[in-house]
Amino acid sequence: MVKLIHTLADHGDDVNCCAFSSSLLATCSLDKTIRLYSLSDFTELPHSPLKFHTYAVHCCCFSPSGHVLASCSTDGTTVLWNTHNGETLAVMEQPTGSPVRVCQFSPDSTCLVSGAADGTVVLWNAQSYKLYRCGSVKDGSLVACAFSPNGNFFVTGSSCGDITVWDDKMRCLHSEKAHDLGITCCDFSSQPVSDGEQGLQFFRLASCGQDCQIKIWVVSFTHILGFELKYKSTLSGHCAPVLACAFSHNGQMLVSGSVDKSVIVYDTNTETILHTLTQHTRYVTSCAFAPNILLLATGSMDKTVNIWQFDLETPCQARSTDDQVKQFIEDWSEDDVSMWLCAQGLNDLVDIFKINNIDGRELFNLTKESLVDDLKIESLGLRSKVLRKIEELRTKVKALSSGIPDEFLCPITRELMKDPVIASDGYSYEKEAMENWISKKKRTSPMTNLILPSMVLTPNRTLKMAISRWLETHQK
Repeated sequence: MVKLIHTLADHGDDVNCCAFSSSLLATCSLDKTIRLYSLSDFTELPHSPLKFHTYAVHCCCFSPSGHVLASCSTDGTTVLWNTHNGETLAVMEQPTGSPVRVCQFSPDSTCLVSGAADGTVVLWNAQSYKLYRCGSVKDGSLVACAFSPNGNFFVTGSSCGDITVWDDKMRCLHSEKAHDLGITCCDFSSQPVSDGEQGLQFFRLASCGQDCQIKIWVVSFTHILGFELKYKSTLSGHCAPVLACAFSHNGQMLVSGSVDKSVIVYDTNTETILHTLTQHTRYVTSCAFAPNILLLATGSMDKTVNIWQFDLETPCQARSTDDQVKQFIEDWSEDDVSMWLCAQGLNDLVDIFKINNIDGRELFNLTKESLVDDLKIESLGLRSKVLRKIEELRTKVKALSSGIPDEFLCPITRELMKDPVIASDGYSYEKEAMENWISKKKRTSPMTNLILPSMVLTPNRTLKMAISRWLETHQK
C-alpha cells in the first residue's frame, strides 16, 4: 500500500519538477529557486534554497552519483551545482538564449542534454562544461527528454507532439508523431526487456501528453540492426492532460500526474491501476521515484511536494488473502521491525526491541501487558503509541486482504468511501463520517490531530470517479 508521509510546502509558487538522488530530494519552482532535502528526515539542507536563476526554474536532475545537480530556467541557462555545499559549478548558456525547458544527465555522467523553447537541443560535456553538439527539432518547444539506460541514445519530446530519437553523436535516428496535442514528459524504464529469439534487449519508454494519454513504447537500438521504435499500448485513467510520468527504479510501476489533480500508479506488467492519489488541490506537474527505496515524490501547482511511501511490499507483489499478508509481516526479521519502528517515529524503542528479539511474529502478538511486564516500557504515552501503530498495521493487513486500495478507505470508518470529501487538512473522508466528527465539536483533524483551519468540506469528485472505476473492474 501507499501512504502520504510528508508534505513540503516551502516554495512560494508552482512546483515544476522534483528529482531524487540516493540521499537527497531536489525540487524547483516558478519562484526561481531550487530546494534540497535530506531523505533521512526531509529537513532542508543548510545551503538550500539554491539561488541563481532570474526567472522560473523548469527542471532539475541529479547526476547518477548524486554529487552534481543540474537546473534549467526561462533565463536561458542550465546551471550545475555542487550538492554538498550548494556552490555553482558552471553556468551553461543556451546558444540561442531561448528559455531552457528540460535537462537530463547521461547514465555515465559524461554528458548533459538541455532542450529549449525554440526547439534547440544541446549536448554538453558535463566534465568540461563545454558545448559538444547542437541540433534542433522542426516544430515546437522541447519539453521532455530521457536517456536510454545504456546511454546509447536519448529521446526528446516536443510541444507539437513529436518524439525524436538522437544517438550519442547528436544524429537524428527517428522522429514521429506520438501525441496529437503535444508531449509533456517521457521516461525510460531502467529494466530491459529481453527477446529470447534473437538475444536483443529492448527498453520500455513511456510518454504522456495533452491528449490525456500515456503511451508505452518498446525501443531497441544496435549499431548493426539500427534503431526501432514500436508502439505497444495506451494507459487510460486520467480525464485531463497528463503532465508527468516516471518509472520506478525496478521498472515494476509507472506513475503519472495530471491536470485532473490526481496521481495514478500503474503495474507495468499488467498495465492496471494500482493506486489513485488525490491529495493535491491543483495540477500535478511532476512525479519521481527514489532510486533505492520505495518513495514517490509528486509536485503540484498548489506549491507543495508530497512524499509517498509504499508499505509492506511493492503493490505489484501484494498478496490476495489475509493469511498471506499476515504471514508476510510475521516473516519480518528483527531488522525489519527496527526499520518499521523508525518509519513510525519510534526510534527510541529500537534498542529495546532488539534486546528482546522482537521480530514480525512477536510484534503482532504484543499487548499492553507485555509492553509493561516484558519490555519494561514505563511511559504510558509511548505504550499507547506502539499499540496504536500495531493496530494500524493490522488494519492495513485487513485492507490489503480485501483488495481495496487504502486511499479508497475513509480514515475514520476504514470503509470504502461512497461520497468522499476533502477537509481543510487536505485529507479525504466519507462525507457522513466527517460531518459526524465535526458535529461532535471536534475541531481537530482525524489524521494529524491539529486544529482544522476551516470546517468546509469539498466534494472529491476525482476520488469518487476512481472508486467507481475500481468497483466496475472488481465487481464483475
